[in-house]
Amino acid sequence: MKKICVFTGTRAEYGLLYWLMKDIEKHQELELQIIVSGSHLSPEFGLTHQQIESDGFYINDKVEMLLSSNSAVGTAKSIGLGVLGFADALAKLAPDYLVILGDRYEALAIAQTAMILRIPIAHLNGGEVTEGAYDDAIRHAITKLSYLHFTANDGYSKRVIQLGEEPSRVFNVGSIGLEHLKRTDLLSINALSKSIGLDLEDNKFFLVTYHSVTLSDDELPQETFRNLTQALDDFNDYKVILTYPNADDGGREIIQLLDNYVVKNKDRVVGIQSLGQIRYLSAVKFASVVIGNSSSGIAEVPSFATPTINIGGRQKGRLMAKSIIHAKPSYEAINKAIKISLSDNNYIKGTPVINPYGDGATSKKIIEKLLAITARKTKTFFDL
Repeated sequence: MKKICVFTGTRAEYGLLYWLMKDIEKHQELELQIIVSGSHLSPEFGLTHQQIESDGFYINDKVEMLLSSNSAVGTAKSIGLGVLGFADALAKLAPDYLVILGDRYEALAIAQTAMILRIPIAHLNGGEVTEGAYDDAIRHAITKLSYLHFTANDGYSKRVIQLGEEPSRVFNVGSIGLEHLKRTDLLSINALSKSIGLDLEDNKFFLVTYHSVTLSDDELPQETFRNLTQALDDFNDYKVILTYPNADDGGREIIQLLDNYVVKNKDRVVGIQSLGQIRYLSAVKFASVVIGNSSSGIAEVPSFATPTINIGGRQKGRLMAKSIIHAKPSYEAINKAIKISLSDNNYIKGTPVINPYGDGATSKKIIEKLLAITARKTKTFFDL
């Protein structure tokens, strides 16, 4: 049996990997291993490793790495702690492949460790561009550390090849997060309301996730979040679900502003550390609009025919569906974007949208390649 180790360091990443993990777990020729780290192990971010366990998965190793810091220095030190812990975990588990999704600094820590230990990496979502965050550089770095590449679009496959990866190891499988559209039973609006403690049954609510922008001198996250909440106040007949940002430098200041806003608007606003994938996608389905700068608003939300307002430059460079409305990080721009999203003149909720990230049939394709391809010890640089 091939041992396939899946790494997850955040709630969002785990939600995307869920069905792939389930399919690996039940496959007769594969053994699933799981390493959990990052915000999953933090009370501040909801101890979301408990969700993984309640979903029936066995976690082989938990690696503490997240410092309670709000600075770039703290993030850099967290990477160092991660390398120390991942070295022991990977040496013990000795997987045939390590599966990593995306572009987080937690993923960079385990990727560089695996490379030194000569453990081949299967990387998901390479080749994408997010110019507003240092995640962009991390993603390309992980590409060069990886052996197999599973991208979300043909254009992204070409970019991975442009980075020198052999075409025979690069596969467009679509966005893995869309697997939930076909395989996950979502909540009713009544069940969702009860679960989060806010009555949403009139279907007039916003789902908001705003992350720190880590690579921009022009966008100040705290100021942008204040502009966002000011704009939300102009639509006080709509309720609001606010989800916590990632554990990036600057994120904890956003959390403080978020918590204060919830306290002042208890009748119409709820703040959630982690919705989990089922509650999150259920909220996407019923929301009037999804607002913020999360990659989910780009990749998954359009398939629900729900409009997205993408604020600022964090996701600049990503391929985007026509249902996405862009807004500068000012109060005026965000207010205008919300008005446009609610207007029949621009976008009608429920109108079919062509999602450039595929149709949600990815796990089977990934597993076929993991089974068929045995990694060589060296890679050849592919010249265009």
